[in-house]
Amino acid sequence: MIITVVRPTELGPAEADAWRTMLDDGPVPANPFLSPEFSRAVGLQRPAVRVAVLTEAGRCVGFFPFERRPLGLGRPIGDGICDAQGLVHSAQLTSWDTDALLRAYRLYAWQFDHLTTGQGPFEAGITHRAGSPVIDLSGAAEGRDLFAHCSVRFRRDARAKERRLARRAGDIRFVFHESDPDALEKLMAWKSAQYLAKGKPDLFSRPWVAETLRELHRTRSPACSGVLSVLYAGDRPVAYHFGLRSQHMLCHWFPVYDPDVATFSPGLLHFRKLVEAAAAAGLSRIDLGKDDYEWKTSVKTGDAPVAEGHVARATPQAALRVRVRHSELVRRGRGLVAANPVLRAAALRVLDRS
Repeated sequence: MIITVVRPTELGPAEADAWRTMLDDGPVPANPFLSPEFSRAVGLQRPAVRVAVLTEAGRCVGFFPFERRPLGLGRPIGDGICDAQGLVHSAQLTSWDTDALLRAYRLYAWQFDHLTTGQGPFEAGITHRAGSPVIDLSGAAEGRDLFAHCSVRFRRDARAKERRLARRAGDIRFVFHESDPDALEKLMAWKSAQYLAKGKPDLFSRPWVAETLRELHRTRSPACSGVLSVLYAGDRPVAYHFGLRSQHMLCHWFPVYDPDVATFSPGLLHFRKLVEAAAAAGLSRIDLGKDDYEWKTSVKTGDAPVAEGHVARATPQAALRVRVRHSELVRRGRGLVAANPVLRAAALRVLDRS
């Protein structure tokens, strides 16, 4: 096997087509975060992003996107905003040399926190398994109630709040995809304010994140397209969501709503409309993303497996670095940084420069 490391923008049309074909026909889920388009969008903003291209007998058999951090640590591309990670490969490639893969770009280890299925040798490095809540949309064309699995109270309250919001602000209208870039800017401004109000790091204060979303909003491909959905009450936008879709899957990503109408649960109303519109567009699944929000538990129909962990080269130096990085002292230090707004902001600035 030959491993060639390139920038995402250096991939040719034939290689990108081979990548998309592997997503459609291979063992790895056809998740838009695993597409060549997502790698390219992030790579335009992050100079350390690379793709390892695996070839056998002159034929592409795998693509491994990653980002090289200082001292040779590998991380997923779009680290912090990427909800599916791994090596995209053909069904015929059932194993690969992890050490050779890391050595090809001088990595001592690759860490992951959303490893998807079909990852062969990487699975030996899993330290924690979790589930990403999903909603199965199959059967919607035959008239299946997409919220039949939800509680009676959930369905009743949503209908009542929609009626009350309409009486106050005007008729409810939903747009599945808004192409106006100003709408995306509005979403990011609202989301930044929401992050700050909750005491969380503002992702959109990191220029590469905002620019990546702008690029994905313009992207239109069967493997990955940005979808900006808006819920209006009258002429007033009350909730937004920006996510990514492939031919069959929509990934829930950045939702936000107007806090001035929070009593009407505009985020919930938007989500109901989004599910219905996704089904009408022929999508078969919505992936809600890995976390423990209660509302996701109440609406999901199942879970997609994801995992955390790392793989490292078989050298004493790599083993030592991994042990140091995962020491209890380091974990405590991270906790202190996360709990302190000043330290957290400084850490984010360092990461943006790395």
